[in-house]
Amino acid sequence: MKSGEVILSDTSTISSDEKLHLNLDPIDIAAEKKLLWKCDLHVLPMISLLYLLAFIDRINIGNARIQGLEKDLHMKGQDYNIALFVFFIPYIVFEIPSNLLLRKLAPSTWLSFLMFGWGIITICMGVTQSYAGLVVCRFFLGLFEAGFLPGSIYLISMYYKRYELQWRFSLFYCTSILSGAFGGLLAYAVAKMAGIGGYNGWRWIFIIEGLVTVVVAACSKFFVVDWPETSSFLNPKERQLLLRRLRIDASEAVMDRLDKKAKGRIFADWKIYVGALMYLGVVNTGYSTSFFTPTILKELGWTSVHAQVLSIPIYIVACVVALITAVLTDRMRHRYAFIMTGIIVATVGYVILLAQKGVGVKVRYLALYLVMAGGYITQPVTLVWLNNNLGGHYKRSIGSAVQVGLGNCGGIIASNIYITTQAPTYVIGYGVSVGLLWLCGLASTAFFIGMRLENRKRDRGERDDRYDLPREELENLGDDHPRFRYTC
Repeated sequence: MKSGEVILSDTSTISSDEKLHLNLDPIDIAAEKKLLWKCDLHVLPMISLLYLLAFIDRINIGNARIQGLEKDLHMKGQDYNIALFVFFIPYIVFEIPSNLLLRKLAPSTWLSFLMFGWGIITICMGVTQSYAGLVVCRFFLGLFEAGFLPGSIYLISMYYKRYELQWRFSLFYCTSILSGAFGGLLAYAVAKMAGIGGYNGWRWIFIIEGLVTVVVAACSKFFVVDWPETSSFLNPKERQLLLRRLRIDASEAVMDRLDKKAKGRIFADWKIYVGALMYLGVVNTGYSTSFFTPTILKELGWTSVHAQVLSIPIYIVACVVALITAVLTDRMRHRYAFIMTGIIVATVGYVILLAQKGVGVKVRYLALYLVMAGGYITQPVTLVWLNNNLGGHYKRSIGSAVQVGLGNCGGIIASNIYITTQAPTYVIGYGVSVGLLWLCGLASTAFFIGMRLENRKRDRGERDDRYDLPREELENLGDDHPRFRYTC
């Protein structure tokens, strides 16, 4: 049996109540394809647009920097790094509370509210007159953006089977990659507004992008989907089919009550913390390239505008590579090898940058392609891989939030390792990034081995003693249920 598949061939061990719930009659393939297409059209487009805007609002400070931000706000030394750093404090702390609120509220309401909030803060960044004001704005930007990524992972995962998820999630996630391209293109255009209203170009970058976010947020309430059980775009027959196919995929991996025993199972689950280490190791590369690529390109000898334009194809290539990876990893029903491939590719890029004094400008430019592509082969797969191996509403809600929250400590690291006085070589920045990539590699290897060993134990019946647990507990085990099999 392949990892990730559910044991249903021997139905003699399934009670009559469970058979009724699972409904083992064959699923209508045509109806299933129609349902998937309908979900794709309703679930992904709006939430992907929101994430595109979220990431543009988060990383536009990198483009603003080379348009005069530091000079106008009298910033010096590590002030820029501190402004990046403060974003991550609330971003990490409020991940779990936000996802718990999302579970209680309609996603369309909560996610739209978060977006409206960070749009207002982005506008404020454009009109602030001091460095202190910028730092305060970055703090509140982190607060409002905290719940969006883990909430989106959680929401999307409730509509698709595990080996349908990577492709859909990568479509969503690639908007964050393209934000680098669009952000650079937009900054290139907006920079020409310098002088209008007495504002320098970098201020208009924040103001225009913030206004777009606020307008889209006001409309998004009517387009973001809610949970499958209540979503208005599904008719009763489609809803029944969706819930049935998801239940079969997850077997009895249900966790719909957050009682004391469920909390214990969630917070004592080693997979969540290893998953956070995987994400921490690679997310540093994502943030580093987003924050510093325009600066690095400028230091290679190009003008600010030229540097922004040259950053665009780097993001486009990374997006294409990430989508190809998503197709392959779902079709092959395997995650680990793709993560390691991305790590190796990015490592080659970093090695070139570390040895940049001995190579030409074009080779250094190529290295940025390798770093970006390798990072985005790996990063979305780490998020989906953990989610695939968490069973039940609350397990996914909290597990995704912990992974993204703790993992975003990598963003704090990225904010502080590119030391201004080391420009343009950034020896510490590139060196630490390589080390973190291989932390991701070690964590991924441990995760892979752990999943394979646990599947073998369940195949041998070594977890069957859990069938003797009280029925109420057995029906709320999440992925600890002995019928659940992990993906590798």
